[in-house]
Amino acid sequence: METNFSVLFHGKKNIAKNEKLITIYMRVTANSDRYVISTRRIVEASSWSKEAGKVKGNSEEAKNINSYLETLKHRAFQYQKELILEEKSISAKTFREKWKGIKEKSKLLLDIFRQHNDQVKALVRKDYAPATLTRYETTLKHTKSFLLSKFKQSDIDIKKLNFEFITEYEFWLKSVRKCNHNSTMKYIGNLKKITNKCVNNGWLVRDPFLGFSMAKKEVERIALSEQEIKTIAEKDFKIERLDQVRDIFLFCCYTGLAYADVKKLKRTEISTGIDGGQWIFTSRQKTDSASRIPLLPMSTEIISKYESHPQCVSENKVLPVLTNQKMNSYLKEIMDVCGINKNLTFHIARHTFATTITLSNGVPIETVSKMLGHKNLKTTQHYAKILDKKISDDMQNLRLKFSKQDH
Repeated sequence: METNFSVLFHGKKNIAKNEKLITIYMRVTANSDRYVISTRRIVEASSWSKEAGKVKGNSEEAKNINSYLETLKHRAFQYQKELILEEKSISAKTFREKWKGIKEKSKLLLDIFRQHNDQVKALVRKDYAPATLTRYETTLKHTKSFLLSKFKQSDIDIKKLNFEFITEYEFWLKSVRKCNHNSTMKYIGNLKKITNKCVNNGWLVRDPFLGFSMAKKEVERIALSEQEIKTIAEKDFKIERLDQVRDIFLFCCYTGLAYADVKKLKRTEISTGIDGGQWIFTSRQKTDSASRIPLLPMSTEIISKYESHPQCVSENKVLPVLTNQKMNSYLKEIMDVCGINKNLTFHIARHTFATTITLSNGVPIETVSKMLGHKNLKTTQHYAKILDKKISDDMQNLRLKFSKQDH
């Protein structure tokens, strides 16, 4: 940003000593911001030229004082150039620090990151979800490891952040931490929020992310078909743990709950809804946003099956959910037994609810978004892209219909 910078000299009467004498002051103006400095030079008021801002005449004293004033003026403009080269904003404050030789304390990236995370932690369940804090803490940990690995230092001055730093960090996340592209972009996105804070506070003049592409790659979301859901539901499992995991997985297929949300789901979070039926009234652990989900008959049957389960009774939980690792491990066994050749994780149940159970059956995307607890409709629209197969099937049926009419 261009700054209006000027240096002027003016005299001020020194009444305490002598009304005929004045002290010469230098006034530095950056935009409308002023810093006034005494030159410690005193002259007779009659010898001072207000218009020229210097001592009148060619006496030895006048020459010496005017030469000194020119030196001060030159020094002031030199400091202005230095501030520009240092990419600092030019104000009365920054000029004063430069004039007095006050060195600005370096602002360190990880220090600012920790302060940011402490603020997020204090506002968890108020302005932030617990998962948000976890993501920032993980990004902080990765950034710290990157600095030690790449620069052999525990922190870095934010003024050293540039485009090269960001691209090197991206490469390190992918090559050393083995993060996929989208995970890498999430971590870098969290770092960008910290640098944005630095820019907004005036600590950084230039955004180090300028020109850096944050685009994520489109991910194919897998979901189960109606036939696959039916196969899993009708399979008779002799092993209790598989039967239990199957039921919880199907419950999530019918409700859209993620693993963390079904694990914490309490019996008190199920009550009568506006239509007189049973609804889930809960909040997503990931985003802390409200979810209101009417229960389908298949869901209520599963709830009833575990009503007397010891773990559910003692913990006031709806279902006896195991650890995520065990749930995914047993789920792979279930898929093998059912002959379903898909690389599934427990989160696929949520995708299945969004596509096969709701969108494919004509439930409006706005309604699906609300039940999933999405804060942004764009998040839900990703699921709509999976429905190409349904579009293909529907159009094929239409072709057959027109074909029969022609004959």
